[in-house]
Amino acid sequence: MRSQGRFRRTALAALSAGVLLAVAGCGEGGDRTAKGTTGTAEAKDVLLQPLASPGPGPFTASTARTADSPSPTGAPDDAPESGTRTVHPVSGAVPGLYGGTRSVADCDVERQTTLLTDDKKKASAFAEAAGIEAVQIPGYLKSLTPVVLRADAQVTNHGYSAGSATAFQAVLQAGTAVLVDSRGMPRVRCACGNPLGPPVVADGKVAHRGERWPGYDPARIVAVEPGVKAATSLIIVNTDDNSWIERAMGDSGGRDRAPDDPPPFEPDADLLFPSPGRPSEPPPPDSTPSDPAPSEPEAPTDPGPDESSDDFGDPPPEEPWEYEEGIPEEVAPEPTQVFPAEPEQPDGPDVPDAPMEPDAPMEPDAPMEADLGDVFAG
Repeated sequence: MRSQGRFRRTALAALSAGVLLAVAGCGEGGDRTAKGTTGTAEAKDVLLQPLASPGPGPFTASTARTADSPSPTGAPDDAPESGTRTVHPVSGAVPGLYGGTRSVADCDVERQTTLLTDDKKKASAFAEAAGIEAVQIPGYLKSLTPVVLRADAQVTNHGYSAGSATAFQAVLQAGTAVLVDSRGMPRVRCACGNPLGPPVVADGKVAHRGERWPGYDPARIVAVEPGVKAATSLIIVNTDDNSWIERAMGDSGGRDRAPDDPPPFEPDADLLFPSPGRPSEPPPPDSTPSDPAPSEPEAPTDPGPDESSDDFGDPPPEEPWEYEEGIPEEVAPEPTQVFPAEPEQPDGPDVPDAPMEPDAPMEPDAPMEADLGDVFAG
């Protein structure tokens, strides 16, 4: 299908914590199955179920209204192969998890109800696997919403055998018509009328049985887990024109409309499996800001010494470290006290009053006194 390759990427960022919930919570799905089915549900053996394959022990004939896809290539595996799989948990409320055609139901709910209720044994087995009473089947089916899967999904399927439901793990091909509940969980497969439950995800390698379809990748399987709260509608993708559709819960498409608040991404966005190019995109933006960052701090450090050079000159920032080691105490008194003391020595003419030295020092002093006397006399 065209939608299978397009629907890839998680996210919400927000889905990593769901891995543990999917593994732990899905185990409960096996415990709630009909008598004698728990061991089968927990086996590390997964059956691949293409669109047109009803699978073992169908409850009813197909009530799917969607066109069948081309027959899968390859013959059924005589011996199961083992391979490491990656199952991605995703909330059933994620927009684009499911698809459909506007105003067209992908499953005939009324016919499905008739086929189940006409056979009391099948109705009892179906109700037990679904966790309801047999008399509740009509109302239960009408509360579900017909859609198609947009990614290969693992589920706990239930076949009908000897009057009871037998649980087994299965991977449904993208494009499979299913009925989902208000939390986005697949509950019925329309191609066979089988009740569905949460998958039991086994660690390590498992056996893959059945026919493989083109594009099947064991590393690209989703495990749908219930939404946080019951929803009144689902945002699905119109498989005809790749647009958004808002489908009311329990409606067969008659009230389909364009959502008032569409999702912030395109219908063909890869929601679960990021492309190889995306992880390489974040590093470049991180590296670019890191390059200018070191250059910017170096620029402000240069003006720092420039400002200091305006006040103290270039040599002072290096010399103060030498003065602080002990020289400053001796240097400080010398410029402040020595020079003022020398100009005060002219008071010493009192000492040279003794004309013991009639040489040149006395003669310059005399004219200075004479000059001063003339100034005052004038």
